[in-house]
Amino acid sequence: MPQCQWPQANELMRAYHDEEWCRPSRDDRYIFELLTLEGAQAGLSWSIVLGKREAYQEAFHHFDMAYCAGLSDGELEDIKENFPVVKHLAKLQSVRTNAKAALKIQEEFGSISDFLWKFVDFEPIVNNWETETLVPAESPLSIQISKELKKRGFKFVGPVTTYSFLQAIGMVDDHIRSCSFHTANRSK
Repeated sequence: MPQCQWPQANELMRAYHDEEWCRPSRDDRYIFELLTLEGAQAGLSWSIVLGKREAYQEAFHHFDMAYCAGLSDGELEDIKENFPVVKHLAKLQSVRTNAKAALKIQEEFGSISDFLWKFVDFEPIVNNWETETLVPAESPLSIQISKELKKRGFKFVGPVTTYSFLQAIGMVDDHIRSCSFHTANRSK
């Protein structure tokens, strides 16, 4: 059965594809982790960020949002200097900014999950692409959610990053139709 080819022979990418990508998640901490990693990925390859994932988990206390929201400028500088993360200071600062915004969403909606999943009536969008070349970089949904996130103070959440994030947390299934990890094939 033909599989998605984007992970190629990279073991981290293949494991991410097989075990996480496009799998629906409603876990706020995991959602915040993927939002952070997708923001860090902007302008870089996903394999670079996946290779730094453990360092991000350690640096940001496994994406504890209260911890991240309380980080000082000095602590963020320390993370930049002493952890093998993407060294872009604005991206690191966005972790704190986004954690504060995420905590406000939790207060208002009960969870980040509920806030996001309401955009799709709590059901994932399952696409049926025949080839990876048909998968879009953004969608009307990612544009809408990007605007809403920005309005609420989030950083590094443009429409393309947001589309990748929606795939990452399983709100959108963009496995090619023949991939054994496509929603329709996993239930067989």
